[in-house]
Amino acid sequence: MPGANFTGPFDAGLWRRGTERDLGHDPITSGALSIWSGSPRMVLLFVWLTLPCAVQGTDGRTLGLGLSPRPRLKRQPGHGTWTHWGAWSACSSTCGDGASFRTRRCIRFPEEEMCKGKPRQYRVCELDDCPPGSTPFRAMQCSLYNGKPISGSQTPYQWVPFHGAPNLCDLNCLAVGHNFYYTFGRVLDGTRCNPDSRDLCISGRCLKAGCDGIMGSDAQADACGVCNGKNESCVFVQQVFRAAFPTSGFFGYKNVTRIPAGARHIKVTDRSRNYLALMNANQRYVINGDWAIDWPGVYEVAGTKVRYARTADVHESFEATGPTQEDLSVMVLFQEHNSGIEYQFWLPREQFHHVQSDASPLRQQQTREVEGNPAGEPRHFPQATTAPPVQKVRGAAKKTSQEAPLSAPARTPNQLGKCRRCETPKGKSQRIQHYCQSDFVFRAQILAKHYIGLETRYDVQVLHTYRNRFIIGRREFIWVSNTCDCPLLVERREYVLMARQHVNYEHTLNRILLQRGSYARPWSPREDLQLRDVSKHCQPSRVL
Repeated sequence: MPGANFTGPFDAGLWRRGTERDLGHDPITSGALSIWSGSPRMVLLFVWLTLPCAVQGTDGRTLGLGLSPRPRLKRQPGHGTWTHWGAWSACSSTCGDGASFRTRRCIRFPEEEMCKGKPRQYRVCELDDCPPGSTPFRAMQCSLYNGKPISGSQTPYQWVPFHGAPNLCDLNCLAVGHNFYYTFGRVLDGTRCNPDSRDLCISGRCLKAGCDGIMGSDAQADACGVCNGKNESCVFVQQVFRAAFPTSGFFGYKNVTRIPAGARHIKVTDRSRNYLALMNANQRYVINGDWAIDWPGVYEVAGTKVRYARTADVHESFEATGPTQEDLSVMVLFQEHNSGIEYQFWLPREQFHHVQSDASPLRQQQTREVEGNPAGEPRHFPQATTAPPVQKVRGAAKKTSQEAPLSAPARTPNQLGKCRRCETPKGKSQRIQHYCQSDFVFRAQILAKHYIGLETRYDVQVLHTYRNRFIIGRREFIWVSNTCDCPLLVERREYVLMARQHVNYEHTLNRILLQRGSYARPWSPREDLQLRDVSKHCQPSRVL
């Protein structure tokens, strides 16, 4: 009743409900007025209960206090999860080229998106080469349609692969004896895109395998051959060979550098009328040797393919991917002044020490005294990489057990009592015979002579080469298997020498040997002229 006192909200509520039924007033308005007329505690309670509703609003967007609503974050659906890869399938071929595959499944909830990536993966098979005479994989697929009619014709045809169509991974087959080809759908997975490529067809697409063997992979091997490497396990060697043209103007072979086994990404270039030549570890020419120039092309050398190129504008090059399985020696056949021969390659770090010395394999390393630089002797020789110069010992030097003291007096035939008359080859026939049978024919200056045991060793400077079947350096040791001065060679004089390579049974010696009766005559312009046409009388001895 109006004017009654209420002791709590419960009594107020009872009154409010009774008033609603009896008076028919607005329940909310009436209740609010009743509460406002009550105690202050009731007012605070009413405000506390109604404030959250006023802030949130009735429609979730408009707030009773005039504030903007906080946007609700919607949950973004994620991607599914791949299962582990399954086992690799059998290879598509039993030899030669082929591919295998493996699959995985995508597990996801309905609201999730598909997994990122591909459900199928292909790799190159590790197979042996097919036996000689085997039918190529693509040719075998074409032959399956031999004698079968095609659309629009009932004539049976024989089919062979056709590689001139636009899509390399279609089974394009040429009708034998006719000038048309037919496409029989796609080739099988693992078929080469074309005969000159290692890329394979997978699901109608030509894919390249990464260094990890996975088709379509972006993995690449670095210059050292390490898959996804950073060129940290090898060293880059790059030099320019700038040796001067021989002062006499004679055209002959000269050593440029030695490329050790294991080298990769080899490139040698020259831009002159000179000719590059290549020699293998057995010291046999494989390209442009023995004064014969080969055609440009691809040559199998040292376990890799060497591409030899030569253009009309005197640009010449050797290129090889490697790795090489044996040492290679780069030579140059001089025809004019040297404008610079550039060479570069990558080499494993453990092999790098092999290129830090340009010592000739024919020059036996022995300690010796040096009385000074002979006239005209160069102090430094071209090297593959920068290396500290070898210091020559002056004064007394330590002798090896095989070498007699250098101060020993010169011996004469009378002292040994075993020397006989020295026979010197003469005449055109003797010159031709010795020239063709010798491994080395060159002009040299005698720098020093020493008796070592029962042999004589000459230290010579090679000035020009007429014929050398093996590598010969600028400075060499020439050995004579006697101490009788036969042939007689005088220090500081120049000679034309025809010698043989001597390798003992244990392969511990590899040297140039002048035998008794070998051709050794003083050099003269006349002798030089007579030697220029001798090579045409020799039988070819090319080794490719």
